[in-house]
Amino acid sequence: LMASAFGVSGLTDAFNVAFRIPNLLRRLFAEGAFSQAFVPVLARSKAANGDESTRLLIDAVATVLTWVLVLTCIVGVAAAPILVWLLASGLDARSFDAAVLMTRWMFPYIGCMSLVAFAAGILNTWRHFVVPAATPVLLNVAMIAAAWLGAPWFARMGVEPIYAMAGGVMVGGVLQLGVQVPALKRLGLLPRI
Repeated sequence: LMASAFGVSGLTDAFNVAFRIPNLLRRLFAEGAFSQAFVPVLARSKAANGDESTRLLIDAVATVLTWVLVLTCIVGVAAAPILVWLLASGLDARSFDAAVLMTRWMFPYIGCMSLVAFAAGILNTWRHFVVPAATPVLLNVAMIAAAWLGAPWFARMGVEPIYAMAGGVMVGGVLQLGVQVPALKRLGLLPRI
């Protein structure tokens, strides 16, 4: 769909570079070290200390994680030109500028995905597996909708169509987080930050 909608161009390369940056950090923050450390600690706390004590742990971790993510996103948005230059110094000036802009738009995706991993860890610990397992589909749906519907709409508005993909990534991240919130709320596990 991407090849059909956008072809091979410097702007497509710019999107791929810009999308690679939050994806790399997602692997480190959301699906990497954080998840591997948090889930076992949460499960041990639940088994040893009970639900109420574990809820306090969830609140504490949510507060620290949220502040770390806010700061990371601020630094990432500000440092986008440096990050793009480090990953793709060969882009032409137009593509480089587009990659910087899309990196800035998509950098908060890492915040969404880290909070999604946090929520999934909680839900999995309480043996609710369906929502965390189904959630990743929403990013794909949002990106397909962005390429299929968003890109032509952006083109009609005089905006470069590839920017719809950056919007699709952010919509996908927000949708993934939005699906987790009601599941946590039903269990009484929605963190208080």
